[in-house]
Amino acid sequence: MGTPGMTRLILLDAEGAGGPATPEPRFPAEMIASLRAGGAVIFPTDTLYGLGVDPCSGTGLNRLLAAKGRDRGKPIPLLLSEGEQVDRWARHVPPAAARLMERFWPGALTLVLPADPGVHPAVTGGGDTVGLRVPDHPVPRALAALLSGAVTGTSANRSGNPGAWGSAEEIVREFTGAVDWVLWGGESAGGARREGAGNSPGSTVVRMIDDRPVLLREGVLPFRDIIEFLQRG
Repeated sequence: MGTPGMTRLILLDAEGAGGPATPEPRFPAEMIASLRAGGAVIFPTDTLYGLGVDPCSGTGLNRLLAAKGRDRGKPIPLLLSEGEQVDRWARHVPPAAARLMERFWPGALTLVLPADPGVHPAVTGGGDTVGLRVPDHPVPRALAALLSGAVTGTSANRSGNPGAWGSAEEIVREFTGAVDWVLWGGESAGGARREGAGNSPGSTVVRMIDDRPVLLREGVLPFRDIIEFLQRG
């Protein structure tokens, strides 16, 4: 991991870091090694900045909980490198969920599915489900590919802070010593909002109960778009 109390800032190409056609980002080997050893990183996504650790690392998950001041009973969503990684983390994928993945991934839809028994209990919050998403942003997908096929995707904020960062200095000031790395890719304003979207600047979170979608949080993707798509059959 990084030196205790030390947070390193890496400035990404703000113009090129967010487009789907952007070449796969390259990260310092030292950073990836530190994450594999339990380090923590803040990174841009297609919605809010994320707080990332390797979801297979108990040390990393403890770092995340400490940095967020987060209760262990609250699940931690995962960002995947690609849709094919779902079977590693989910025990079962209902047919309707598979359709939603094909339609809305990569994008701002988090699907809550039955968790594989091997998923760390800190990720599930002690429950039996796991939230999964393929983001429409090359940075988290590349991070996930270099770790275990996934990286934690909880928002990089603390209680009372909305997490819409305007500068790298703001993030570093808030998280100095709590994370090892900050990848700055420009101001976070949340994902591109569609008409009818919810108030949250984050992803829309839907739990799949068999083939029935249950809204847990409406973000930049309107829930009605999901329902209308499924009803079209």
